[in-house]
Amino acid sequence: MADQTARQRARRAALDAQARMRARRAEQERRRDALGVVVVSALAERDAVVAACEARAGEALAKMTEQEGLSLADAVEWCGGADLLTVREAARLRQAAQPSAVVRPGREARTTDADARADRVGGAGAAQGGSDGGRAIG
Repeated sequence: MADQTARQRARRAALDAQARMRARRAEQERRRDALGVVVVSALAERDAVVAACEARAGEALAKMTEQEGLSLADAVEWCGGADLLTVREAARLRQAAQPSAVVRPGREARTTDADARADRVGGAGAAQGGSDGGRAIG
């Protein structure tokens, strides 16, 4: 009988230890879950702010090329030159600011083939006939 009682106490001690370990792991998992949500939320907020800032920059670049008649390279120079902004990045920003931009997998966003040709020759004004492209620009 003494062996059975000792085994029961040992079994109870092992089960209690395992229950404490499971409780610690569950609490640790809850903390990690909450921290993961904080990280993903912060990244989503960052992405929204970056998108808004890039849209403002793209709109200003579009005005520089469409309304002011600058080439994209000249607009980049007015923005501080290639140390701050490359022509390629300026083209991406300007294109992303277009409200009717269509994104196709594996290609840059383009609204029309004329826009693509205009970008290759250095300005969107030719593709849009020098107009504002139907957008209200204020």
